[in-house]
Amino acid sequence: MKQLIALGGLFFLLGTLSVTAQDIFGKWKTIDDETGKEKSIVEIYEKGGRVYGKVVEILNKEKLDAKCDKCNGDKKGQPILGMVIIEGLEKDGNTYSGGSILDPNKGKEYRCKLWVDESDPDKLNVRGYVAFFYRTQNWFRVQ
Repeated sequence: MKQLIALGGLFFLLGTLSVTAQDIFGKWKTIDDETGKEKSIVEIYEKGGRVYGKVVEILNKEKLDAKCDKCNGDKKGQPILGMVIIEGLEKDGNTYSGGSILDPNKGKEYRCKLWVDESDPDKLNVRGYVAFFYRTQNWFRVQ
């Protein structure tokens, strides 16, 4: 009987870990899709039923004090470190969409879609859209 309970607990734990691994929340290392270089760590979190992402670390030491000089509105001239760059996404099946993502280096905002890669739960697909054109980056979970 004890073995049966222990086995049941093990299956529950493995199921919980599997569900957590598919989750988009947490810290992700961003990779520039044009250069292949590591750029930053973005923390993705939920607030008020919507999903947001904030730059919590800049990996290029030469850009630690970078500002969003090309941005518009209240983000113009603000430090990129600490900036919320993903805003207002909602869950739609296995994806999150309906919000926006900001590229602070270009000062451009795009419609956004996020989803965890089916073959690798530690890889996040980040897609930015303008009309029918899109660009997808792969970000990697920070352990």
